Amino acid sequence: MPSIYVDHAATTPLSPAALKAITAQLQELGNPSSLHTHGRATRKALEDAREAIALQVSCLPSEVIFTASGTEANNIALKGLWWNGKAHGKKVVVISAVEHHAILDPAHWLETHEGAEVIQVPVDVHGVIDLDFLKDVIMKRADEIAVISIMHSNNETGVIQPIQEVVAMAGKIPVHTDAVQSFKKVPLSYKDLGVTALTLSAHKVGGPLGIGALILRRAYEIPALLHGGGQEREIRSGTLNAPSIVAFSAAATEKYPSAEVQNLRDNFIKAVHQAIPDAYVNGEASQRLPGIVNVTFPGTQSDTLLLLLDNAHVSASTGSACSAGVHEASHVLLAMGHTEATAQSSLRFSFGAASTQADVDFVMSVLPDVISTGRAAHLK
Repeated sequence: MPSIYVDHAATTPLSPAALKAITAQLQELGNPSSLHTHGRATRKALEDAREAIALQVSCLPSEVIFTASGTEANNIALKGLWWNGKAHGKKVVVISAVEHHAILDPAHWLETHEGAEVIQVPVDVHGVIDLDFLKDVIMKRADEIAVISIMHSNNETGVIQPIQEVVAMAGKIPVHTDAVQSFKKVPLSYKDLGVTALTLSAHKVGGPLGIGALILRRAYEIPALLHGGGQEREIRSGTLNAPSIVAFSAAATEKYPSAEVQNLRDNFIKAVHQAIPDAYVNGEASQRLPGIVNVTFPGTQSDTLLLLLDNAHVSASTGSACSAGVHEASHVLLAMGHTEATAQSSLRFSFGAASTQADVDFVMSVLPDVISTGRAAHLK
């Protein structure tokens, strides 16, 4: 029996349009950096894709820099902007306490290896950043801040952050936002946000794995992580992955059914509240993405629930990470005020364009028994 997939925030199926595009482009010969006919043909397909993606986020085509992942784009942005600031005596990195590890870890690396000072902006119980805290930091230390990086929406809770307000507070300080989860799910305009840099990833929107993009202000120069052929404004060297880029474009230009996905999310939340009254949704009072639901089930252990769900043919995820076999509570939920115990009693269910009401119904047909069994196991 196939599993019901409710983990679209992790990755979502390749869309038919993207599959068609990547299959066709894989059969085309030519390095996009070559000057002969084959190379120029591949370059045209790639540049058409760049223009299409730029149109989707209201930026210039020249501001789109292709990378191998959202993680790489985040690293390029955070490290590059920090190194720019360091050259002018600025060593402070400001991030939120709920960032994805693709920002947390490079920030920690800058702190450990480059002498950066990292300041984390706390969040409230709903997962929204404390703007008063950020305002105070900027007022006192604006001349020391090299970069501010606040994610557009959270990958565990779906909570959307007030990025335009962050940019307004920042003034001339460069602001980066990780918008990997937001792209196509909610309105996303690079121009309107006013950020310096913005990160996208293809496989969150029906594109292939292993391709992302950094949107970086035109003519804005930052040091490169990779050196070689000088591709992508000499910021990201390496032969461009034309098939994946073309497929990324195909997925990015498809309409995302936000209203339908949100309806499924709301139906699921209502059913959870009815079937498991003491369960509660994290960040429910905040503005959120349409498809992500993070639920705490008191008296359970999330890893146990995950295995029970998997055995019941449901693929969901925890809000926690396992490192070297040691279970760790979600830093996102801890920042929102959870205890270690409640943070480790939470699951993320995420719906996507391919999700149906039948998926919701099936999950709810097994979830109450899973929770009951999980609680019994937790008490032993």
